[in-house]
Amino acid sequence: MMKKWLLLMLVILVAIAVMDISGAFQQPELLPIVENTPLEKPQSQPEPQNNNTNTLLVSADQLLAHIQKLNFQRFTTKERFNTRTYITTELRRFGWKPQIEKFPTGVNIFTQRQGTDKAAGAILIAAHYDSVEFSSGADDNATGVAAVLEVARLFADYPTSRTLQLAFFDKEEAGLLGSQAFVKQEARISNLRGVIVMDMVGYACYTAGCQKYPTGLPVTPPSDKGDFLAVVGDMEHLPLLNAFSNTNQNLPPVLTLPIPFKGVLTPDTLRSDHAPFWYQGVGAVLVTDTANLRSPNYHLPSDLPKNIDRSFFTGSAQIIVNAATTLLETTGVLTTPPAT
Repeated sequence: MMKKWLLLMLVILVAIAVMDISGAFQQPELLPIVENTPLEKPQSQPEPQNNNTNTLLVSADQLLAHIQKLNFQRFTTKERFNTRTYITTELRRFGWKPQIEKFPTGVNIFTQRQGTDKAAGAILIAAHYDSVEFSSGADDNATGVAAVLEVARLFADYPTSRTLQLAFFDKEEAGLLGSQAFVKQEARISNLRGVIVMDMVGYACYTAGCQKYPTGLPVTPPSDKGDFLAVVGDMEHLPLLNAFSNTNQNLPPVLTLPIPFKGVLTPDTLRSDHAPFWYQGVGAVLVTDTANLRSPNYHLPSDLPKNIDRSFFTGSAQIIVNAATTLLETTGVLTTPPAT
């Protein structure tokens, strides 16, 4: 059976080699928008808490304040300039020194805080800050921006072995242009050990059938309710996925998705800023509420702060901070061990 399986994989790889994948980074437009299903939140949904006193705790008020401040369309040149002004002002307030990095069609923001062990490399935490036209993008992707800013606040004076890098990508909605420009800079990726990309982490639904799934997933979906946080990673860097293991019942469940062949067989897993890192051999995970597979507000004017689930969003941010802490405080290899 093993020989047959290997032969099958070889055939698939040969087929992939002759395919034209030049459009792999383009945003797919094939998935339908999920119908507007009532949320029907549980009767009692406590604010996420963490019983570990050594854990950095996120602030729901801080997270939601960022969402409100970013409650405007971030599509035009002026709107994206205003967004960068807000992000860089907040970073400086937390003690960081942001850098503006221009590329032909947009502008990224980058900053870093040196770790205590230079040989341990860096962990990058990132999100895109632009939105589509006619949408304020509260979930897509003000939630991701807010989560990165909360990481900036919490880790500003928190020493870790690995260097912490933060990035805010422009023009994700135009085809991942900001992250593609970022990975072309050798100096930016040469020291990276892992990347966490957040794209839509604030929407949940609790009725049967409100969660959809793309075809070809390598795992069995947990339920048809959208109450979990999905973490998508490439199989060459499974330790990155393992950092998101969550046993805290006060936080949302986590569905980890290990993706083979860098997503070529599952193109829906290439729809955000983690994908360019995969194709540069850098381990990266996408953290998401699954976008239009769950949210009826995806890329619409209805993507507003009022539709963000406060408890789910806060819990998602806490999961990200917990995983970031694990990755930053350890110095082990984050590549998948070879099979024996």
